[in-house]
Amino acid sequence: MKSRKQNCFTAITLLAALAIPVRLAAQGQTTHFRHYNLIDIGTFGGPASFINPPFNDFPVLNNHGAIVGASATPTPTTATSNFFVCGGGDGLVPNVFHAFKWQNDVTIDLGAFPPESENCSNAVSVNANGDTVGLSEIDEVDPLFGVKELHGVLWTAGKMIDLGGLGGNFTIPTAINNRAQVVGGATNTILDPFGFGTQTRAFLWERGTMQDLGTLGGPDSFAEFVNNRGQVEGASFTNATVNAATGLPTVHPFLWTNGKMVDLGSLGGTLAGYGGNNQQGALNNHGQVVGLSNLAGDQIADPFFWDGATLIDLFTTTQGANPVTANALNDSAEIVGTAIFSDRPIADAYVWRKGVATDLGTVGDDCFSEAFAINSRRQVVGQSFSCVSNTLRSFLWENGSIVDLSAISSPNILELIDTTAINDRGEIGGVGVPPGCPNLSDALCGHAFILIPVCADGNAGCADAPLDPAIAAQSGRSQGTAAHAMTRQQLNAFKERISRMSGRNRGFSVQSFPK
Repeated sequence: MKSRKQNCFTAITLLAALAIPVRLAAQGQTTHFRHYNLIDIGTFGGPASFINPPFNDFPVLNNHGAIVGASATPTPTTATSNFFVCGGGDGLVPNVFHAFKWQNDVTIDLGAFPPESENCSNAVSVNANGDTVGLSEIDEVDPLFGVKELHGVLWTAGKMIDLGGLGGNFTIPTAINNRAQVVGGATNTILDPFGFGTQTRAFLWERGTMQDLGTLGGPDSFAEFVNNRGQVEGASFTNATVNAATGLPTVHPFLWTNGKMVDLGSLGGTLAGYGGNNQQGALNNHGQVVGLSNLAGDQIADPFFWDGATLIDLFTTTQGANPVTANALNDSAEIVGTAIFSDRPIADAYVWRKGVATDLGTVGDDCFSEAFAINSRRQVVGQSFSCVSNTLRSFLWENGSIVDLSAISSPNILELIDTTAINDRGEIGGVGVPPGCPNLSDALCGHAFILIPVCADGNAGCADAPLDPAIAAQSGRSQGTAAHAMTRQQLNAFKERISRMSGRNRGFSVQSFPK
């Protein structure tokens, strides 16, 4: 009779023998690194198309691969065209734009209110069910501004629904959640010296009814985000007294929850969470908020994080860096933007978690980077800027590595420069420039795109596969690279570029509206 020790030895020997071919087979397998299929969404016959910056609960890209935006038609604009919705991402293209929705290789022209061929429209948000919200011109000219009036639109089940308004001439939706609740701002009929001629009020639209959410005490408010709990974030005047430094009454961010508007305060200044000052921001499904606020004296602005109870100055409280923007956050309260690190001449993209900022680096030896979106898997996308060539590149960061998206995407039909959306399936959206369109001219001739994760050989099923470490190493910053200081001319060009990029969320922004 064999001893227990002999039986154990025999079993171990047998298991080892069985493991040998398995191990050899694994060693012989080719690792399937993740790659991306680049899809150029193109245009409707005009020079450009774009997606709006999505942030978080302002989604232009849902988790089923539907992406929305606006695309130029060949039709030229007229003297009464409203460049709040016409003209592309920056309002500079003299063409009628129509809202689009792309999914499963099909691009749909969502149309506009009649006359459809003459009126512009823009899709700004899509929910998990594919319901899309945006705005369209109507065939009425506002007597104060001399441009066409704007109505909010819900495209659902093949129908185009007018969201109505609060009695005024403009309704501007900004977001829709998975419960088909829509938020934004709408004008009423009460005369107002600020903004659109009459008062603008934050609204919540649901099942055909628009609710005025009120204000924090001043005449105007505007809703920017809505989460899947029905909480609404936005900004409101707290009074009607103009501050000398800003030329506006005091503005505070708010969170509308349980039927009440909660004042989130400020970091000491009189301008916080306001579209003309704060084009960044986000709301997650736990009611946490990021944004920007002036400090006392209104000469400096810092990014903030509302953790549900306290407004935190990210610039002064973060370990490892001083964040200067806060562009998005996920449901794990991880925040992304750009921050000043002690060993960098300008700023790098960062991800913030529990008070600590991680430097995401830049692509190659670029001098600046900024992160614009983060998903639930802690994948981050953004831009990297070269101070030498004044060019932009799009990046993906995950698991400590930054990768130039152009290096892992094909076919090579667009130069990827504005990457602002990533969903939980790892699909990525943005704007790229085709051949003949200069790197920094995406607003004039760029095309919206979506990247679909695939295996490097082009087959599907590699969304969770690792990135090629060789490409990641090649994309990352060189070891020992000396800090590159910008010339004054380069710095001014850079600031203008970043300011323009930040201004693409044309929500509660009095300055951007036609005068």
